Amino acid sequence: MKPGDHPEFFRFPAPEGRSRESTIRLDASGRFWHEGRRVEHGGLATAFHSWIARHPDDGRYILTNGYDWSYFTVEDAPYFVLSVRLEPRRVALVLSDRTEEDWDPESSRIGPDGALYATVKKAAAGGPFEAKFTQHAQASLAPVLVEGGEGPDEGANGTPDGTPNGTSGTEPSVRIGGRVHAIAPKTARFG
Repeated sequence: MKPGDHPEFFRFPAPEGRSRESTIRLDASGRFWHEGRRVEHGGLATAFHSWIARHPDDGRYILTNGYDWSYFTVEDAPYFVLSVRLEPRRVALVLSDRTEEDWDPESSRIGPDGALYATVKKAAAGGPFEAKFTQHAQASLAPVLVEGGEGPDEGANGTPDGTPNGTSGTEPSVRIGGRVHAIAPKTARFG
């Protein structure tokens, strides 16, 4: 049993002489920084990605390994989609914490800079979270992209003119498992 399994773990004071606040920052490209310098050690950066959570009381982002925790700053999204695996009826996302899950394109949004964001970890403590697609992962979706207004098939939910429900037909869209999903613009910050 780790200390993090104790129900009061996140309410324990910081060790003497230390603070729960940190200078650790996750930038908009998915890179960690500490005291103004990029975290270059690959193992440490990978560990940081796997330690991301939200404080159960105030909802702020924290890094926790089950033995200690501290607040950190997230500039954009706390998770990143590193790659995708295209299958006939689904798209699997490989996330920055090295976990994998199915992509729900209907809960995804396009940011003002054209970056794609997905909702992930819906069942996780403190979830759901937002994940930003890396350029590589986003470009890997090219085989499932469809032109705006291209009609659905195989019984997809759509309108008589062929646009996905609730869309204008001009949004970027993807076809997965015979169904067309429009990706709406991101109009507000997540969470």
